[in-house]
Amino acid sequence: MQAAKHLDRFHDRTWVSIQDIVKLRIRNNSIRLRLTKTEVDTLRHEGLVSACTRFPDGREFRYEVESSPASVTPDAFLSDKGLTVRLPETSVLAWATIEQVSIRGEQPLVEGEKLAILIEKDFACLAPREGEDESDMYLHPQSESGEGRG
Repeated sequence: MQAAKHLDRFHDRTWVSIQDIVKLRIRNNSIRLRLTKTEVDTLRHEGLVSACTRFPDGREFRYEVESSPASVTPDAFLSDKGLTVRLPETSVLAWATIEQVSIRGEQPLVEGEKLAILIEKDFACLAPREGEDESDMYLHPQSESGEGRG
């Protein structure tokens, strides 16, 4: 019942996002979100980051990453208003302050299947791309070792 109560907040929430940069990838039974430095910091301090994809008919698909003291594993919830990925607050606090790249988990589905959940720090590309602002992204690990970019 608690999950249903949590999903109802989509109906009441005024969505405010940092820059709608949170990147979402859904492929088969996997969800992957990549967060910029500012988003990781916001998740750490405020407990929530969100983004929105708008469609021509005026509808929106909203997605969020939430840090929760009540969570022990990463979980995903889908409602008619959007997607919420909830992470354990202790994991978020540690992840935000160390070089750890991701938080991952699996959520059981019907018939023994699993939903893979992956939240990652967003790295700048090794080769610059025209028109792309990467100033708020993490330095790519290979660029530190002298590889890439040039």
